[in-house]
Amino acid sequence: MTAPTKVWKRLTRRLSGDGNPLRRREDVLQSWIAPLAIATFLVLCPVAALATGAFVHAENASALRAESSYRPVRVVLLQSAPGPEQSDHGANTWLVPTLGRWTADGRTHLGEVPAPAGAAEGSVITVWLDRAGKVQLPLLTAAQARDRLIGATVTVLATLALLLAGLAWASKRVLDRRRLAGWEADWLAVGPRWTRQT
Repeated sequence: MTAPTKVWKRLTRRLSGDGNPLRRREDVLQSWIAPLAIATFLVLCPVAALATGAFVHAENASALRAESSYRPVRVVLLQSAPGPEQSDHGANTWLVPTLGRWTADGRTHLGEVPAPAGAAEGSVITVWLDRAGKVQLPLLTAAQARDRLIGATVTVLATLALLLAGLAWASKRVLDRRRLAGWEADWLAVGPRWTRQT
């Protein structure tokens, strides 16, 4: 008998029952928990990924629409931005709130601006203002939009996997308790007959 045939026979016997009179209904149900959780995960994965992708895409599009009205201004930092400067050719930079001064609409403004970590006092950076003149985070890049999509999808799929694993574990615990209660009830029924015969 080939290995795949052995595996298939073992799997079908485990899932469908093998005619063993000691095999309880809880045993059969428990043998279906893992395959059912895996099948549910595989069915829900594409649905969850598509829904997450649509949501994040809509959020990114909304952010890009809002950003289209932003205007750049030059800001002089009045203090050094704390933290180490990140390398990765400037693509990986921490932004920290730092005191700065800028001029907009003919008026000078002082306030906190998102500055790259490690920027020195007196350096000039570009920040973005919305229509109300409030400082906003830097514009969303294509790489950041892609990273948001990937991060959200991975988070949703991991959450789905953890949820299904938790449900499978809880179901197994419930079935274990029912099995133990059934064994105890059967022992209470059979045990006195055995002890009387000895």
